[in-house]
Amino acid sequence: MDSIYLIGLIVALLVMSLAAQSLSKTFKMPIIVFLLTLGIIAGPQVLNLLNPSVFGDGLTAIVSLSVAIIVFDGGLHINLKQMRTIQRSTLKLITIGVLITFALATIITYMIIGIPLELAALFGALVAATGPTVITPLVRQIRANHKVSKVLELEGILNDAGSVILAALVFEWIVSGLSGIDAINFILIRIGIGLTIGALSGILLSRFLSRGALISEQTIRMLTVTMVLATYVIAESVGNEAGILAVAIFGIIMGTSNVSQKSVIKEFKADIVVVMLSFIFIMLAAMLRFEDIINLGLEGIIVVMLLIFLVRPIAVFASTAGSSLRKNEKAFISFIGPRGVVPASIATYFAIKLDGLNIAGGQTLVGLVFLTVIITVVMTGTLSKTVAKILGVIPMEIILVGGGEVGRILAERFEKRGENVVVIDISEEKCQRLMKKGIRAVQGDAGDINILKKAGITNAKYIVSTTDQDNTNLLVCQIAKTKFGFKNEQIIARVNNMENLHAFWDLGIRAMSPAMSSAVILENMTGKPQMFAMSEIGEEGNIMETRVTNPKIVGKSIKELRLPENSLLVMIRRCEESIVANGNVILENNDLVTIIGTGDSTRQTANLLTG
Repeated sequence: MDSIYLIGLIVALLVMSLAAQSLSKTFKMPIIVFLLTLGIIAGPQVLNLLNPSVFGDGLTAIVSLSVAIIVFDGGLHINLKQMRTIQRSTLKLITIGVLITFALATIITYMIIGIPLELAALFGALVAATGPTVITPLVRQIRANHKVSKVLELEGILNDAGSVILAALVFEWIVSGLSGIDAINFILIRIGIGLTIGALSGILLSRFLSRGALISEQTIRMLTVTMVLATYVIAESVGNEAGILAVAIFGIIMGTSNVSQKSVIKEFKADIVVVMLSFIFIMLAAMLRFEDIINLGLEGIIVVMLLIFLVRPIAVFASTAGSSLRKNEKAFISFIGPRGVVPASIATYFAIKLDGLNIAGGQTLVGLVFLTVIITVVMTGTLSKTVAKILGVIPMEIILVGGGEVGRILAERFEKRGENVVVIDISEEKCQRLMKKGIRAVQGDAGDINILKKAGITNAKYIVSTTDQDNTNLLVCQIAKTKFGFKNEQIIARVNNMENLHAFWDLGIRAMSPAMSSAVILENMTGKPQMFAMSEIGEEGNIMETRVTNPKIVGKSIKELRLPENSLLVMIRRCEESIVANGNVILENNDLVTIIGTGDSTRQTANLLTG
């Protein structure tokens, strides 16, 4: 093969990657949708500009190493210290959920497609897991609430490895009749190898970096990439199909560690992952043969639809029963079940092996897997943000400065109502206490712009400063306003000394004095119990404001609305006019409505008004 031709192919891949990124930003859709589309168009089935066969056996090696880096990157963004409250749900999803999906997918495929049971089981194993190559960039783009995002990311990273091992087991059963004790040993040995090698790599690298050795950022990046690839190769050499689990564990250990160089590794990995994702999705899409899918007919589409709308919800709701996840969060997790590059590449590998052994069904397997990948990726990629809005899992991004009693209670309330909250505090002890409760915390001085960026201020909608130092609160508010362009209504502060209130108000900062607020509340509770009953709705109570933007609501009177039980519209702000809400008030576009309610009713009412 001409080296110039090969270089030309690589350049073409990079150009398509840039085009996909541009289209993704323009249409606000996940990049994977466009990568798949461009790969199919450029492939042998349409324009024949890109033929993966020219890479020969090297394609499998490139895909394998790319997947290793992508899975490691996914693990790197998982911090188990901040996920104590959701680990049980994830553990059930990657065990009970995978087994339920495997069993139901096998039965459905066997009954509808009519292929041999062992081939149906191989398909069931390959699609039992969601793909981190799809989910990781997807949830980051949607910006769903922290709890849901981390469950999806951790599930994708870990169950991909479990699916690979399960598929390898079924394949060995097909070609060698593996069963009974041998099958159990096969699974346990590979899980053990993946866990051991991944943990050793994570511990070695984190301890080396923690020693504070004077090494450059470039050396850190090269060392990390080398160790990721070495971990994958060693695990695969010792136990076939154990490599993905090993790099997943390696990434999670590094993500959970406290090494100061973690941000350097993350920044570098982000650039590599975009290139790797682009390459493998374009190449695998180009490998698609239309006849493999056409031969499946309508039955193939029915199987995929049942996987999406029946099998996945059953697996999710069964796995998360009794968890802290709300119904709308479980429903969103059920919808987000795209299959990624791992099943597509492994299905192609298995098909080649089956053809070599004269075992029929390899092309049917490839067609089914590719059809599943295409439909789940396109459907998830195009509809996920809409579904997230409908189900109310896209929260506000809120930064709280101060992890004391006020900050902690406020963070817990925001978390309870489904918002994404990050607390900044200089005290390591307070940060650890917050993280034990599942609340994200960043240790450092909130007056440091780099700390604010680390906490995610560039994506935050509000910043609330709750420390007991007025100078700190004022400084943070000024930085948010001058350096990050926050508007007055986005900045809220606690003022401890009433004499300082005017200093905040003069800068347009919304501020409150705990002493003054307590006095007003106590005054109104004394002799006026009914008047101030609104303040006593309990820990489950919630008050929030939202704009009326739903065209189906505009022009209707409040009494015409079917509001959720336990919710009430209290006040309407229209331009400079404040209107007490009553049944005859007609809602207009952009009205600012104050809602009071308990439980999820406040959020449900807000979703009704915003559409």
